[in-house]
Amino acid sequence: MSDENTRHREKMQKIKAARDRMMEGKTDEKGLIIVHTGPGKGKSSSGFGMLCRAIAHDMPAAVVQFIKGAWGTGERDFFTTHFADQVTWVTSGEGFTWETQDKERDIAAAQAGWTKARELIRDPANRFVLLDEINIALRYDYLDIDEVVDFLLTEKPDMTHVVLTGRNAKEELIEAADLVTTMEATKHPFRDGIKAQKGVEF
Repeated sequence: MSDENTRHREKMQKIKAARDRMMEGKTDEKGLIIVHTGPGKGKSSSGFGMLCRAIAHDMPAAVVQFIKGAWGTGERDFFTTHFADQVTWVTSGEGFTWETQDKERDIAAAQAGWTKARELIRDPANRFVLLDEINIALRYDYLDIDEVVDFLLTEKPDMTHVVLTGRNAKEELIEAADLVTTMEATKHPFRDGIKAQKGVEF
């Protein structure tokens, strides 16, 4: 064995020992409140990737899609066609607010979605619930942030994971969450006149 390989092995052994010591104290399990926010792409995509993981682990799951519910999306077609027996899918919303141009209707759709979301989260059969674009509904005050946070902290079953996506997550939600990821926008083809691409953005 070369000197370089020996040094590498010794370094990796030290790292492994340190990691093993760290992991000894990480024994608890709990259902997480997870927030994906920020101006960059990938918030919903990450949530749907986690949904795939849940399905792979035989964890019954549910999705409530807020705001962009009227769109035909690849994710909806995929999960409702191939995994309808494992994922409950609820569409709540008719498009972004500048498309509907009807605040009362948008509020009613968001409230209906939240009512269904509470039912799905309370159901102990569901181990993973994705609330896609709910942060948009919260940003425009279509839903009451205090009510949402209080529900998640006091009524969510202990082992149920809930993922909330969308830009501009409110501070109250960020504070309540166990895991928060902010997607940054470094570069986007829209700036160069490229429209949303099928298979990438919807």
